[in-house]
Amino acid sequence: MKWKYYIKDKIYAVLLFSFLFIFLFLFLLAFKTDMIVIVIISIFFILLFLLLLLIDFYRKKFFYDTLLSYLEQLDKKYLVLEMLSKPNFYEGNLLYETLYEINKSMIENLKQYEIQMNDFKEYVEMWIHEVKIPISSFVLMEHNHKNIFHKKSLEQMRRIEDYVEQILYYVRSENAHKDYLITTVSLSKVISVIALKYKDDLLENKIDFIVDMNEIEVLTDSKWLEFIMSQILANSIKYKDEKKSSYIKINVEEQREKVVLTIEDNGIGIPLSDISKVFDKSFTGHNGRIKTKSTGMGLFIAKNLCHKLGHKIDIDSKKCEYTKVSITFLKNNYYEVLK
Repeated sequence: MKWKYYIKDKIYAVLLFSFLFIFLFLFLLAFKTDMIVIVIISIFFILLFLLLLLIDFYRKKFFYDTLLSYLEQLDKKYLVLEMLSKPNFYEGNLLYETLYEINKSMIENLKQYEIQMNDFKEYVEMWIHEVKIPISSFVLMEHNHKNIFHKKSLEQMRRIEDYVEQILYYVRSENAHKDYLITTVSLSKVISVIALKYKDDLLENKIDFIVDMNEIEVLTDSKWLEFIMSQILANSIKYKDEKKSSYIKINVEEQREKVVLTIEDNGIGIPLSDISKVFDKSFTGHNGRIKTKSTGMGLFIAKNLCHKLGHKIDIDSKKCEYTKVSITFLKNNYYEVLK
């Protein structure tokens, strides 16, 4: 709050005081008051007026400067009222009460919105679990009666299953703290589950699946990690290079403060212009347009889940040569391990 703007705002009060001062000065002259007395009275009234302005200015300045300072510091501006003390002047009280009512109304509306969103998410999760039952039944029937079902129908059903799973984890990622469970997880077991899940796809596409690792454990949520790796593996299969023998290599390197899991393929690779955007929401890029239809959500959800779990995910690629995705698990006491 600046003095010049404050005086500008008080211009009518200054003009009124000036008018009254001139009137008093002329009044005293009309009654032939001693000039020394007039000067003393004039100085007294000017100083009194300035003192009143200064007192009013500085108590308002303290409140408004504090308000602006808190607003600059806070990421969530709506919490500013929680940090403010109630002012001791009328205009400030009006502003404080107004902010309080606005904040109260916003919280009530947000609460109602949160209830509606939670209801919707619960419904979506319930629907997903219900729809996965007939999908799983269909896949099981195909395996038991391969002579009846066409291979293409199973392929399409697996795509539906993958998309349904994407929706499930996307919804869960918004309320991650309620869903994940950090435990000590064996990476070899997770990789075995993923390999079994994509066994048919690997065989049908003639992709060599190579695993090079020791028995290493990390702190994570096993189900979430399985989903993250599923999205990476699905992309490796989807974007394989038809002109050469394909492979997917999984390597785990244990270092002093971290464990790095790397999934590498020799597929069509990612153009340099797309590398920085592959984790963006709904980004399909060059490959998504020429190779196959893509939602652009798989890697976005994977990165979001990694962030929630405290892991780091990176990608490196060279067009027509390779794509390498790395997941870094830090070794620290950040998690309370549940056994």
